[in-house]
Amino acid sequence: MTASFLSPPPGLSLARLAAFEQCPRRLWLAVHRPDLGRADGDGGASFDAARRLRELAQAQSAKAYASGERAPLFDVSFAHEGVFVRVDILEPDGADGWHLVLVKGGAGPKDGHVRDLATQLWIARSSGLGVTRASVRHVERGFVLPRDGEPSGLLCDAEFTQALEPIVSERPSLVARARGVVAGPEPMCATGPHCLKPTPCEFRAHCAAHEAPGPEWPVSILPNGGWKKWARQGVEDLLDLDETTMAKPREARIVAATRSGTPFHDAVGARTAMADWAFPRAWLDFETISGALPLWAGTRPYQTIPFQFSLHLEQEDGTLTHHEYLRCDGGDPRPDCAAALARLIPEGASVIAYNAGFERAVLRALAEQVPEHAERLYAQAEATVDLLPIARNHWYHRDQRGSWSIKAVLPTIAPELDYAGLEVKDGGMAQESFLEAIDPATSPERRWAIEEALRAYCARDTYAMIVLARRLVAGA
Repeated sequence: MTASFLSPPPGLSLARLAAFEQCPRRLWLAVHRPDLGRADGDGGASFDAARRLRELAQAQSAKAYASGERAPLFDVSFAHEGVFVRVDILEPDGADGWHLVLVKGGAGPKDGHVRDLATQLWIARSSGLGVTRASVRHVERGFVLPRDGEPSGLLCDAEFTQALEPIVSERPSLVARARGVVAGPEPMCATGPHCLKPTPCEFRAHCAAHEAPGPEWPVSILPNGGWKKWARQGVEDLLDLDETTMAKPREARIVAATRSGTPFHDAVGARTAMADWAFPRAWLDFETISGALPLWAGTRPYQTIPFQFSLHLEQEDGTLTHHEYLRCDGGDPRPDCAAALARLIPEGASVIAYNAGFERAVLRALAEQVPEHAERLYAQAEATVDLLPIARNHWYHRDQRGSWSIKAVLPTIAPELDYAGLEVKDGGMAQESFLEAIDPATSPERRWAIEEALRAYCARDTYAMIVLARRLVAGA
């Protein structure tokens, strides 16, 4: 059975206690000024995945206990000392005990999950429930879906009953401290790494706005941790560095371009680096799905599955033709995707991607999963070259602020290729849109609109690579 409940009453909840353990200021703001928070863009997809995992766990638990005298309970609410929690599953354990289960995504429990479980155990026990075991139910990474729609075995338990006791004993003190924070004025906690771990804080912008402004060009712009050396020496402002004495050429270029406002552009070097890329050139970009719930037989949790690609074929005279693949009917996209790649990319072509390790991995995985096209796909993976290091070594504009992601580079070299006008603007939105499209509840009209949006986004990615490459060599 499922317990009915309303929204958490005023006071502390599991989420608010977790917020307090991360940062007291986050708790205070969540209680008193939730309007100041800015949610991350992927919250919808993450919430939906968590909901589906809970539903799956509850369904499997109900099936396992269907013939017993005592049935499992789902979404059971408890309150103790002003703290409200909702337990995902209570399974019968022995004659009158209960197994408390917290359902979480991921391939294993995290520290935050264990603390949440301890809070639930403390409150359930304090409410008079005889809890004999407490576990985090999580995704079994080695699981392989035997048949479409049959995820039995996807979830497994990590029991923490004994290990929780020291944490449980500290919960009353934790709650008392949290109450003190809520009752007092807003704590002034400085921003730092804790703002992002274990989860990104929705109040980061609010807190940062109340701190003394840092330099316009902080030394943290230097990529790959290069800034840490200078920070240890007390350098905060990038412009305090002298590029003429810096040992690393890339960092020196960043400082010089930032100071002068003039982009670094080595067109001759870019042309030389791309000179041996054979024609035709196949500019390739995949969109993929990778979630906790495997969707098709033979797939695993978090396995990267391509559902779309865009392919611009460029001839030596500059002629371009566009080809694409997209499957949004809910069927396994891998066989047709592999066949389309084998058919559309000519033998001997250079396959070009941005951050090409990803595309190579997708091609090799498809070769393993669709053996009839393995030879062609492996050859394509071997023929894949990377535009990213060309951009990194031969172009830098200070507005990139230390990043060479294609979304950071394009506005500085090809500002007309703006993603703002597209319905789908990034890979995360592409995944969300794909999941909406394959949902049986999605109308045909909406599915068509999603497909058009996905096509426009993916085609923009490959065309953007071509424009970027041409701008890099311009003037050589």
